[in-house]
Amino acid sequence: MTIQQEPVRLDGSLQLPAQRATQTAPTRGAVITTHAAKVLAVARVAVGFVFLWAFLDKTFGFGYATPSAKAWINGGSPTKGFLSSVAVGPFESTFHSWAGATWANWLFMLGLLGVGVALTLGVALRAAAASGTVLMLLMWAAEWPLAKHTSAGELSMSTNPIVDYHLVYALALIVVAVTYAGNTWGLGRLWAKLPFVRRNRWLL
Repeated sequence: MTIQQEPVRLDGSLQLPAQRATQTAPTRGAVITTHAAKVLAVARVAVGFVFLWAFLDKTFGFGYATPSAKAWINGGSPTKGFLSSVAVGPFESTFHSWAGATWANWLFMLGLLGVGVALTLGVALRAAAASGTVLMLLMWAAEWPLAKHTSAGELSMSTNPIVDYHLVYALALIVVAVTYAGNTWGLGRLWAKLPFVRRNRWLL
């Protein structure tokens, strides 16, 4: 059985049969299949929910990673626990000084919310990829998987000295942005037509 797949341009538009017939040579990297576009859309929403859930759990304290008593709305700090426990790497003292700071809490939570909403809806993926990558790199630096031992001399328990889940998430953010994954099962096309987005292409 043959599975027919319609080619989709990376900007999300379908490549019409007439256009395919007039092409003398394929444009490499310009077209993906509809199945691939759907897989990228699912990946976009899944990664978006990772960020969105982290924001919701830290805000309301659902009892998973954040107990209700430590929820942001109950006076808890979204950054204090994680940053104050950093015990490895060259930026240990820097992260300790940031732990619990109001500006750090707000930037962290707005980053989680912004990236989560953008990916879930399929809008502003370039901005989401940029800000999300910065957030993931900071968290990678906080855990510093390169080190075998903590500052106290204990094993760091790093499972991979270079590539960990923070970098994988960062790469996933970049992939869904460059492939216009918001155009499939998302609001990417409508978002791109808005006047202020047309004037500021970095908002795509």
